[in-house]
Amino acid sequence: TLPLQGEEVDAKLPDAAEDLRDEVLQFNTNCPECNAPASTNMKLVQIPHFKEVIIMATNCDSCGHRTNEVKSGGAIEPQGTRITLRITDPSDMTRDILKSETCRVEIPELEFELGMGALGGKFTTLEGLLKDIRDLVEKNPFTLGDSSMPSRTGKLQEFIGKLQDIIEGKAQAHFIMDDPAGNSYLQNVYAPEEDPELSVQRYERTFEQNEELGLNDMKTEGYEPEATSGR
Repeated sequence: TLPLQGEEVDAKLPDAAEDLRDEVLQFNTNCPECNAPASTNMKLVQIPHFKEVIIMATNCDSCGHRTNEVKSGGAIEPQGTRITLRITDPSDMTRDILKSETCRVEIPELEFELGMGALGGKFTTLEGLLKDIRDLVEKNPFTLGDSSMPSRTGKLQEFIGKLQDIIEGKAQAHFIMDDPAGNSYLQNVYAPEEDPELSVQRYERTFEQNEELGLNDMKTEGYEPEATSGR
């Protein structure tokens, strides 16, 4: 029976890395709302058909504030991605979604655009992200554009009503995620088959997008030839 035990040990050796993925790391921080001491949990999560991300969750016992932030585990992708989902069914709300901190969100039917950096990085469901957008707009109506005071309330109520209809599956709409870093993801419920309502386009970044991501400062190509051109 000894060789069998030996085989068993060999089989378990590669799992050391897996243990790290199953482990939740905890460290002490301060609450971003009330500054009371709080604890943050950190975990490495593998998103199926995508990549690994780091999820950081902070819960404050003093004021009840909760944050759930996601950091892309990998580097910036060679190309940007533009993901478009046609929301046609209430079940679309349960799709997993990873919005990186470099991703813009658009809902053309509502003439709405959420800029890069707003809401930070999130790993949630489509319903969760739409509710976060609703809460953000309710707290800060300026995200809908700076209109005159009397009409802003009406515009806000109209927007919230339309968004709520989408969340409740009463209205169809397009949900677009544009991430120049290529680190955002929207679940394909038919994977590995094609999803008829989901399209993913990869594109070359513009100079301005590379500038925003800080990539133009990283001169990695064409360095050696310049140095050895004998000038």
